[in-house]
Amino acid sequence: MTRTLTGLGLAAALTAALTLPALADNPAVEARQGQFKLFAFNVGVLAGMAQGEIEYDADMAQTAADNLYHLTRHDQSRLWPEGTDNESIDNTRALPAIWDDLEGFANRFGALQDAAAAMQGAAGTDLASLQGALGGLGGTCQACHQEFRGPAD
Repeated sequence: MTRTLTGLGLAAALTAALTLPALADNPAVEARQGQFKLFAFNVGVLAGMAQGEIEYDADMAQTAADNLYHLTRHDQSRLWPEGTDNESIDNTRALPAIWDDLEGFANRFGALQDAAAAMQGAAGTDLASLQGALGGLGGTCQACHQEFRGPAD
């Protein structure tokens, strides 16, 4: 129920978002890119442990998973104003498909929230549990990127 409400809230917020000036240094774009950099940083810690590049540390893994969980609960309503896609401004990979399919985008974000919750429950348990949860987390990221994120320049 919470996921559905969050998804609907995100969709409604995206629809009703204030249109900010279409500038490359748009505060909404900078904020959402900062959020995604934090996602990547924390996923990198977990992936590094899962792949044996970083020694498994239950406390560090749990902290990274907790961070991801809380980042996915951050209010998205002002981060996606219309006119901040990669065809309207520079320095973003957000495809216009986000605004064309707000419900689909919100559903993908809801799946990310679910995967982050699963990771939060698994990461500090043991390495095998972390590894098991990482596939679901990575899958949600990849699914959204394929549909809603453009290629790097």
